[in-house]
Amino acid sequence: MTAIDALPYRPCAGIMVMNAERHLFIGQRLDSAVEAWQLPQGGIDPGEDAQTAALRELGEETGIAPGKVALLGATEREFFYDLPEALIGKVWHGKWRGQRQRWFLYRFYGTDADVNIATAHQEFCAWRWATPADVVALAVPFKRQLYVDVMACFAAHLEG
Repeated sequence: MTAIDALPYRPCAGIMVMNAERHLFIGQRLDSAVEAWQLPQGGIDPGEDAQTAALRELGEETGIAPGKVALLGATEREFFYDLPEALIGKVWHGKWRGQRQRWFLYRFYGTDADVNIATAHQEFCAWRWATPADVVALAVPFKRQLYVDVMACFAAHLEG
């Protein structure tokens, strides 16, 4: 076992926010030197359940209030991804090898004016609505398969 293999996965909640056109919110990471787009996601605090974390992270990253979304579905299992070796030790203070995530799909009932990425915990420098295929294509390589797998869980809502 390597030192990396001994590191745990960070507990995390992932959020897909779908608008009336069945497009998903994606944000361009503020802290990346390369163009890195992703779905909102974030750590689950001790004592917090995954859905509560998802709604908290949604507000922290997008400014979208919980009253502007409705839950459509949640994954029954966790999904995992590993950080590239070059990033281990550079993110999360070297405590994690990647993330284990529960995912939630929410229907967005607001308008673009309800989105404000200039939050106190700003993570994105830009945002847009994207098709599921575009979300996968724009994702960093180490998250692409995870996005494909999670979207397959929500296919009935995304393709409907």
